[in-house]
Amino acid sequence: MDFNVKKLASDAGLFFTRAVQFTEEKLGQAEKTEPDAHFENLMSRADCTKHWTEKIYRQTEVLLQPNPSARIEEFLYEKLDRKAPSRITNGELLGQYMEDAAKEFGAVSPYGSTLIIVGDCEKRLGAAERDFLQTSTMSFLTPLRNFLEGDWKTISKERRLLENLRLDLDACKTRLKKAKMAEAKAAAQQELRVAQTEFDRQAEVTQLLLEGISSTHVNHLRCLHEFVEAQAAYYKQCHFHMQGAGFRPVSELSEAISSPTDNDTLKIEEVQSPATGTRKAKVLYDYDAADSSELSLLADELITVYTMPGMDSDWLIGEKGNQKGKVPVTYLELLS
Repeated sequence: MDFNVKKLASDAGLFFTRAVQFTEEKLGQAEKTEPDAHFENLMSRADCTKHWTEKIYRQTEVLLQPNPSARIEEFLYEKLDRKAPSRITNGELLGQYMEDAAKEFGAVSPYGSTLIIVGDCEKRLGAAERDFLQTSTMSFLTPLRNFLEGDWKTISKERRLLENLRLDLDACKTRLKKAKMAEAKAAAQQELRVAQTEFDRQAEVTQLLLEGISSTHVNHLRCLHEFVEAQAAYYKQCHFHMQGAGFRPVSELSEAISSPTDNDTLKIEEVQSPATGTRKAKVLYDYDAADSSELSLLADELITVYTMPGMDSDWLIGEKGNQKGKVPVTYLELLS
């Protein structure tokens, strides 16, 4: 009991001495031992590594698991040292719903049969996503987390210890300067030698840990390569499954929409004038037909116009004499 009380008193005295030294340094009333430029660069590089590793780790977590509740659940299972239950992906769940719906609508109907095809594809995409998540977690997230929770905590602990020993060293220097008596100076010099030795030893240990950040970068670079490879393999699988399901690329669909086939092209020679709905129109400007489906116009002439089902609203069918063809509405003044 007496030993514990003495140790407590000693620790309290040491804490008070460090606090006084720290305060006097901030007020400019005491000298401070500054690290050399190399050591300063090592600490700055380590802080930068920790800062960006933390940011990359957090955002990768969000990328792989956007649901915050699911991330919290996984965190709790990990802290309890228990295996998290396997979770079905959204793609797999969507695929299952589509297949169930197809059974209700009828698998032989156009909608039902398509639901089966798409549902199977979605389930395959979901399975590929699950494999990607597992691979990325093991090859990329886990090494980053190990650095933050392991190596970085060790570095931080040793840096705090070094800072405390630095305060002790500078406090000894201050006491030596203030010592007047020869006996007090001798005692202060002895304390200074001990403090300097402990500080130098700790500085060497801390520097070795800080220099190890270079190895951390090499390790994280390898993990980054594995993450990119897993991502590329995942997207390649997705493309393969989509192609295997018989889906047409978006570019082909767009081309099919914007470029109608010859069968869909309006054949002017087959257009018949309706019994009702025709109007007279005055031509405002000359217009030269771009192709055989259009009608050339001269300013101020009168023509008969009407529309056909499915025509663009910017065009009408125009007739004059035995000629007929498409004419632009903007070149006409419609008469009542």
